[in-house]
Amino acid sequence: MNKIFSDPISNENPITKQVLGVCSALAVTVLVDKAIIMTFAMTFVLTFSNVTISLLRSVIPHSIRIIVQLTVIATLVILVDLFLKAYAFEMSKQLSVFVALIITNCIVMGRADAFAMQNNVKDSFIDGLANGIGYGIILILVAFFRELLGSGTLLGYGIMPESYIGNGLMLLAPGAFIILGLIIWAQRTITGYVEE
Repeated sequence: MNKIFSDPISNENPITKQVLGVCSALAVTVLVDKAIIMTFAMTFVLTFSNVTISLLRSVIPHSIRIIVQLTVIATLVILVDLFLKAYAFEMSKQLSVFVALIITNCIVMGRADAFAMQNNVKDSFIDGLANGIGYGIILILVAFFRELLGSGTLLGYGIMPESYIGNGLMLLAPGAFIILGLIIWAQRTITGYVEE
């Protein structure tokens, strides 16, 4: 159980090791608050899709397993989207496309098919939660540096002196690529991972 939880957060992080979910790491990380909401949305969908698939795995015919998984994931994404529309409408408008794209996120589909279809509910819950946290750590880290260096703010509060002129590159996708690349390099250096 410990390895199921710790690996996705460190050594087997879905973004830094498996290079999955990179689109949202580039798209929603201009501001930390967006990254936090996306982290919660993704973690909810990952965790409960894993649990649902694990509960149904013995009755899902192999030939239609992907369709069933997509249906479960899409249902959870719709619930998240409706929740955001009801309780955080402005954020919902800003994230609408990206929340909907959770349905096709490789991390969610991969964990449902590769892990939840072969493991019990408890392990599937832990795996979904850990992968969501691992994804979120990277998302929030990228957003932290992009918002701080790009706008001079964190969560909308001014951090840098008023004379600070934001680095416009950090507000664009190439800035996200640079930050993400540095994080991947640091993580792989620390863990000693080498591509084969």
